[in-house]
Amino acid sequence: MTLPAAYVAEHVDLGYAVTAHRAQGMTVDTSHVVVTGSTTRENFYVSMTRGRDSNIAYVALDKPDEGHAPPEPDEVNAHTVLYGVLQHIGGELSAHQMIVAEQGRCASIAQLAAEYETIGAVAQRDRWVAAIRRSGLTDAQVEQVLASESFGPLTAELRRAEANHHDVDRLLPALVARRSLDDAEDIGAVLISRLQKATQPKRGNRRPSPKLVVGLIPVADGPMSEEMATALTERADQVEARALTLAGSAIEERAPWLKRLGRAPVTAEVRRRWLHEVRAVAAYRDRYGVEGHRVLGEPRTDAQKLDAARAELAIRRARAIADDAATTQEARSVALEPQRRSALGG
Repeated sequence: MTLPAAYVAEHVDLGYAVTAHRAQGMTVDTSHVVVTGSTTRENFYVSMTRGRDSNIAYVALDKPDEGHAPPEPDEVNAHTVLYGVLQHIGGELSAHQMIVAEQGRCASIAQLAAEYETIGAVAQRDRWVAAIRRSGLTDAQVEQVLASESFGPLTAELRRAEANHHDVDRLLPALVARRSLDDAEDIGAVLISRLQKATQPKRGNRRPSPKLVVGLIPVADGPMSEEMATALTERADQVEARALTLAGSAIEERAPWLKRLGRAPVTAEVRRRWLHEVRAVAAYRDRYGVEGHRVLGEPRTDAQKLDAARAELAIRRARAIADDAATTQEARSVALEPQRRSALGG
């Protein structure tokens, strides 16, 4: 574009584009900053403190960072992107910050759940080995399963099936006898697949609620040493306590992700049932480090997808409880309105 010299002399200033790193120490009259979802908090601070007269941020919405801003187009705005930037710390932590972060990590549901899973696997190992030996496999096939990498996932699947009230001691032999395993390269993997298909909930067939810690983690029970049982109980109690604390904090702070779960009911008993579902979602977010407005984030592993499905059910139940409570409250208000008018002489 060609501009008149007189206009340029009066209205145009020469500007330079530099990176936030190069801008450190500089001072200019006006700073114009391009902010994206991948901008770190440190770079944002440097960029927005260079201008003497003004500092203006232009937030790019076409490429939001999924780790810090919700990916849904209708929820992506300057506020959500900037919120993500402020959570995106690029600098190294100080010694004090590192201690605080480590203490938080040790008390997190991610850590406690990992401990619970590990202790449960050790506590139940002998039991699952015995069940596999009684399942109808040949001695050679049993040894192949025990030595394979699929043994751990298989025991986890057995625990999940039992938590869903399946009789594993009867189910496993039936799955082994269903079809020959002589040509299977990984017998454990085949049994996992058969277990998953056999334990899929069937429509119209209502089963008792699964035995889950904080609505996510299959309970490890059955015969085991007293020491192992105590360790599992302690972890389970710690997980439940932290989940309730996180849920309470989210409610007090009016966390944006609570919108999908509905408004907290007023009645104590109904509120308790609603909070029971909220704590499962809070536990999921803490376990997988989900931040921002999007309730469940983007599940990346099979285990997380399974937990996300459980958390999604908790969201739906919480919403149903909240909606029912709101409808009941509204109906009660309508019923009391004639009484109020009568009392006021209307």
